[in-house]
Amino acid sequence: MKKTLSLNGTWQLRQCDSELKTEATVPGVVHLDLLKAGLLPSIEWRDNELKTLWVSQKDWEYTRTFDVDEDFLKADQLILKCDGLDTLATVAINGTEVLKADNMFRVWEADVAAALKPGRNTITVTFDNCVDACAKGEAIKHLPAWNCFSPLYKGKSWLRKMPCSFGWDWGPMAATCGIYRDMQIIAYNKAKIDDVLILQDHRDNGDVSLDVRIRADKVGKGVSGTRLSVKLESIGHGDAPLVESASASAETNLELIARNPRLWWPNGLGRQDLYRITVELLDADGALLDSWASTLGLRKLELDRHSDEWGESFQFKINGKAFFAKGANWVPADYLIPRIATADYERLIGDAAKANMNMLRLWGGGFYEQDDFYDLCNKLGILIWHDFMFACSTYPTFDKQFMDNVQAEFQDNLKRIRHHPSLAILCGNNELEQGLVADEWTSSAMSWKDYSRLFDEALPKICSELAPQTPYWPCSPHTPIGDRRNFNDPTCGDAHCWTVWFDGQPFESQRTWNHRFMSEFGFQSFPELRTVESFTEPADRNLTSYIMDFHQRSGDTGNRKIFAYLLDWFKLPHGLEETLWLTQISQAMCIQYACEHARRMQPRMMGVLYWQINDIWPCASWSSIDSFGRWKALHYLAKRFFAPVLVSLLETDGGNHVEIHLSNTSFEKADDLTVNWSICTLDGKPVDSGELKCNAMPQANAKVADIDCKNALATWGKRGLIFHAKLVKDGKTISRNHYTFAKPKHVDLKQPKFDYCVRTCKDGKYAMELKADCPALFTRLEIKDAEVIFSDNFFFLPANEKVEIAIEPRSPLSLEEVRERLTIHSLYDSYAHY
Repeated sequence: MKKTLSLNGTWQLRQCDSELKTEATVPGVVHLDLLKAGLLPSIEWRDNELKTLWVSQKDWEYTRTFDVDEDFLKADQLILKCDGLDTLATVAINGTEVLKADNMFRVWEADVAAALKPGRNTITVTFDNCVDACAKGEAIKHLPAWNCFSPLYKGKSWLRKMPCSFGWDWGPMAATCGIYRDMQIIAYNKAKIDDVLILQDHRDNGDVSLDVRIRADKVGKGVSGTRLSVKLESIGHGDAPLVESASASAETNLELIARNPRLWWPNGLGRQDLYRITVELLDADGALLDSWASTLGLRKLELDRHSDEWGESFQFKINGKAFFAKGANWVPADYLIPRIATADYERLIGDAAKANMNMLRLWGGGFYEQDDFYDLCNKLGILIWHDFMFACSTYPTFDKQFMDNVQAEFQDNLKRIRHHPSLAILCGNNELEQGLVADEWTSSAMSWKDYSRLFDEALPKICSELAPQTPYWPCSPHTPIGDRRNFNDPTCGDAHCWTVWFDGQPFESQRTWNHRFMSEFGFQSFPELRTVESFTEPADRNLTSYIMDFHQRSGDTGNRKIFAYLLDWFKLPHGLEETLWLTQISQAMCIQYACEHARRMQPRMMGVLYWQINDIWPCASWSSIDSFGRWKALHYLAKRFFAPVLVSLLETDGGNHVEIHLSNTSFEKADDLTVNWSICTLDGKPVDSGELKCNAMPQANAKVADIDCKNALATWGKRGLIFHAKLVKDGKTISRNHYTFAKPKHVDLKQPKFDYCVRTCKDGKYAMELKADCPALFTRLEIKDAEVIFSDNFFFLPANEKVEIAIEPRSPLSLEEVRERLTIHSLYDSYAHY
């Protein structure tokens, strides 16, 4: 039977050209060990990042001892398996070099039988610094790239290392090194499982055939009579479990038939039923030699591209049904990968599901994620648009060693992730076709010939071999028909639209977007005051201070853009805290404009993924959740504009008319709906109102009313009225929206007086009933000094209408603490009153 010897745990770390030594932890990286030892300041604090760049310029050595007994050494094969070495590593055992690594994304293995000895052994892993390697590559050929923040890292794209570790326009420079994933020695006897590929065939009668293709390798002499056994078991279905099994000789592929199984569906579209498949390799006597297991979801997922009246569709289909993709882009949850805990993934992916998302785009400037990420996406129904790790740079595809290296990288990672039901699409890169490719190599682009060698030839070939049931897409964005250089062609493919943030167009311009799938767009905001306090001294807490600018990486104009749009929509805020919150409301409004428009465009546009859901460190950024996991206003609005059935408002005729739209992204018709709409004055007096009985067809948008507001406007004027609509089913409001006929800065809001009560619910949660005596825009709830998620926040509260809000503390709070710390504000409180 296979045996394993873990090399995780305590090691010794030393800087190769000095006396600096400290204890190290594996999995880990140098930065974490130096931080723990007090030898490195916190990178997040103020401008400490500049004081830590020296780490990437040094070579580092990890060392430990381990014991091996005689019985372990008798195995037929002894393999050192390194799941993650970042990046330029030389591994030696007892002074004998056993492998050299130059790609942090690969799994590195070596036969170490000749290097091991009985008893005490010593292993050393030496990491060469990445700065010298960058310079070496730069001397061979300059590779044009974006997001270059230090001359230290010129030539960075020669290295197969997390691109954003060199800095990005939302993250720090922290190019670390280390043994960041598990390391172990595996002892095999007789034979081992080398590979398992499972293909699903969904039959018309509801059965699913699994073609289990297994490759087993003999590692011992005279081995014969080995057999394979495969078992499929349901996981936690709560009813009679499905168990299917089969066995055959080791030279034969196996087929399993799952009879009428439960299928896997994305979040909001059905259940996430999962199965466990186990493959066992047995010797002639039935003894277990090796095993392999994976979680499966039985589903058929397709990228549907067919000709239609607007060009060519770009839509995903699950189990034969087309659906609207709702979600955001994902960046690494930390620049120091081993610091990302399972709880971090649970919180972030859970928050995506809570916001009614069904897709995250794993962006190509990070890393191939930890297994926890994929497992939780499976469990919660979050599909993954999965980039390969190439982003915003040219690459040396003309170099054979580089190409061989990345193809091994693709093989390792495809084998690891391909069976996850959450895996929706494999995408070659991020944004290379958006300006980094030209007819020939230039100072700013690579040639189409060299680009195609990797993204049109090598990558689709290996994807078709190793993950043949997952669609491949060469780039995001990409135009598949006509002129490929027209990367945001609205008739086909996917688009990245940055005309607001980078080109200065108004929020409303997003309503002209007619693209088939929006895979990137965004707008920035600041995090809340508690997060700002985590990286600043009191003297830094001015939004034009050096430190606040230092934590803004979108050029010299990033903060200026935030304020320009804020002042376009809102009165000048007073005080730092209100200013921070108002930047979040401005960001949320921008993304709301785009996402509600996208839903009204269905089926022409069949997906919208904003940039970005999470942060890598505390800063001004495009995220909807900050680096502490705190929901910004955008995440609360995302929960509303991604609701399964949405009521949205569209002003026409210069604001004299308001269209009411219903958008349903579920697979079920929403029957017996009531739309209540009203026009009221700023003190809440009704001016006009109506009620509509309607239905919402599945996966569709419909205009259900066009309200003429001219008479009301003639009396009260645009600055004096608010339009409000709510969607009710079975007496419960399931969606609401509002529209001010003038921009909020020109609306003279009244000061709301809030009336509320809080009561205890089960599981440590609370419920709050709230109403106001006049309309309250962007009603904001907080519980001071506590991490809390509300069922809704930053919402419109009509006059004298009671709403109920659930309060979910992330750590225990008493009812008295909730009541004492609860604060309620609205847009009225954001600016001074004289």
